[in-house]
Amino acid sequence: MPGLRDIASADLAKILGDTSTGFGRNTQVTNPSGVSAPVVGFSTDVSTAIDPDTGMLISGRTASVAFHFSALRLAGFIDNPRGVADNKSRPWVVEFNDIEGNPHKFKVFRSNPDRAAGMITLELEAYK
Repeated sequence: MPGLRDIASADLAKILGDTSTGFGRNTQVTNPSGVSAPVVGFSTDVSTAIDPDTGMLISGRTASVAFHFSALRLAGFIDNPRGVADNKSRPWVVEFNDIEGNPHKFKVFRSNPDRAAGMITLELEAYK
């Protein structure tokens, strides 16, 4: 019988990967080598943020995407996406449409894997 953590991870995979009744959104992921594949995950893109030092609203853009590890492996990615600090190297790129169907392209600048739940949250910045 699987443990509670295994059950929670399986439930999370269903929630993040369900495009009809869950939070899943179709996303295109491209690694620095140029290999690209569709991955279903939960994406966010908001235009207002709170300054953590002052608590004041500031003008900005915060975008992220969360994937279950199994979705990345199913898409053929062995490594987890991560930020690439070297500006001369190609970054991991994530593309998804907003709720109105407008396409947006981002590069990963930080990754936050949760190895207990089996997911990774990628913090994104606009990319052209």
